Amino acid sequence: MRFRKSAVIAVVCALVAGVSGDRAGTSAPAGGPVEDLLNGRDWAHFAGGKPTHSGVRVTHLDRRITHQDGTGGQPNPPVNLRGPHMVFRGDVRIEAGLRRTDDTDAYLHLYGETPVIYDEWRYERRGVRIGVVGERLRIDRWDGDSDRPAMTRTFGSGLGLEVRVAVEVRANRLVLEADGRVVGTVPARDVFGSGRIWFGADAGARGKGWTLSDLHARSLGRGRMSVVDAPDLRVPRSSDAMRDLAALLPRPIRMGTALAAGPLLTDSAYRRTAGEEFSMLTPENDFKPQFVQPRRGVFAFAEGDTLVDFAEANRMKVHAHTLVWFEALPAWMRAEMTHEQRRRVMVEHIRAVAGHFRGKVAEWDVVNEPMSDEDEDYSNGNRGVRPQLWFEAMGEQYIDIAFHAAREADPHAVLYLNEYGVEEDGPRWDALYALLIRLKERGVPIDGVGFQDHEYAVGDRTDPEVFRRKVRALAGLGLKARVSEADVLVDEDEEDIQARQLAGKLAVCGEEPNCTSFSTWGFTDKYGSTADLRHYPPSPGNALPWDATYEVKPAYWALRDVLDDARRSGTG
Repeated sequence: MRFRKSAVIAVVCALVAGVSGDRAGTSAPAGGPVEDLLNGRDWAHFAGGKPTHSGVRVTHLDRRITHQDGTGGQPNPPVNLRGPHMVFRGDVRIEAGLRRTDDTDAYLHLYGETPVIYDEWRYERRGVRIGVVGERLRIDRWDGDSDRPAMTRTFGSGLGLEVRVAVEVRANRLVLEADGRVVGTVPARDVFGSGRIWFGADAGARGKGWTLSDLHARSLGRGRMSVVDAPDLRVPRSSDAMRDLAALLPRPIRMGTALAAGPLLTDSAYRRTAGEEFSMLTPENDFKPQFVQPRRGVFAFAEGDTLVDFAEANRMKVHAHTLVWFEALPAWMRAEMTHEQRRRVMVEHIRAVAGHFRGKVAEWDVVNEPMSDEDEDYSNGNRGVRPQLWFEAMGEQYIDIAFHAAREADPHAVLYLNEYGVEEDGPRWDALYALLIRLKERGVPIDGVGFQDHEYAVGDRTDPEVFRRKVRALAGLGLKARVSEADVLVDEDEEDIQARQLAGKLAVCGEEPNCTSFSTWGFTDKYGSTADLRHYPPSPGNALPWDATYEVKPAYWALRDVLDDARRSGTG
């Protein structure tokens, strides 16, 4: 939705004239023209925000990222990636209207660098958050060295429900205003050293939300600034990428990768490589429950919609991941409830999420990682299914219920079960195969199995011929197969091993008629899930075909060679 300019003419005129009320003896130096960052800009793709005739209505999402065991709750507020951002040098002034109807805490985020989500962990880079909390103005500053603010200060008093806030970046200080009065200054610490600012907004847990009524910026003094809208999602393409080679096989397969909305819109090399090389994408995080339904009945589809739009713009298929998992759950979904309530929550989530994307995605990971890690779950009559919250409520039938609900919600999508550690022989594979037989006997509408193929240690490396036997076993059950999340972590001098392992799995997939796609879990080490997250900034891993500077590794050429050889020989 676009906004009418008439609602903010008075504000713009005041800003152009340099009017800002009593500013405690300071004066704003002359600068450039006022730029409108709300009216005529895209705020319709902003999670938690709804464009209205009076501005953007911001509601409380409480979107958080939990640890794998469900503890913690790292805040994950949204960024308006599809909207405008500023490019500037020198001094600059940003002014906004925050209109509350009750005691809701209202926050405006200014990101010098957008955060990075590393497979369920948020790397908080440099930025500030300005909030009206109660009757005071609060500022939090992140310096890029922790997920907690490096500085928190509060200023002023007696602020009402409708507040005009402003921040001026002057040299290396941030000057804060509330209702035209300077209330304090804090060190900037080069938080906007990138020369860019992206915008976000969030609401506190109390109240009904607030409205961002206007948002303007201008340069000060000799500074310069411009407003840049989000890039076009369509990537210009050649015809000599991996996706093109795979499409030329006698039996074409899809070359895929996991993608994240953040770098897709802020990193041109990431966007260009993703659109150029791959014909299928898997949302790395943006479809997972804690990202997409942070509160019961409150959905945040903006980032997922962006990935779907990118796929459509670049003629890619979407393999959607994931509807049912025991990890990546919001706190409310983990809360104590009866078995019937648990079942209802699972089915409602499937219907809402699969229904939202119905007809827009080709495939779903309906159930992710149902098999247990514990030896005792494979003995004494146990069948190896992980005893997690869905299993505890419904038994093994939670899988049946999930697949039936997904088929009803998205009838034409191909439905997969996705699992790790089943590429090799052993009790884990045996138990999964037995489970698949039971599912088929019960008439569960399962279409295929994804083999994750995460190889993080020497013991994880599987002979391609062993993997081939698993693919053929699935064919015997009438099921499709796919390599779903491949990555191979190696030492610096083992890139040939990485190349051999990835190429070997791709060769099998190209040769076995029921294998439909080969996907890596990301493609560049810059954002790879094997990054060392124990400190800031994270140290990149080395498990993917492109390094952190987008230089291709031997693995990339090995994958191309497999595709080229298969095309020339007529196999696949």
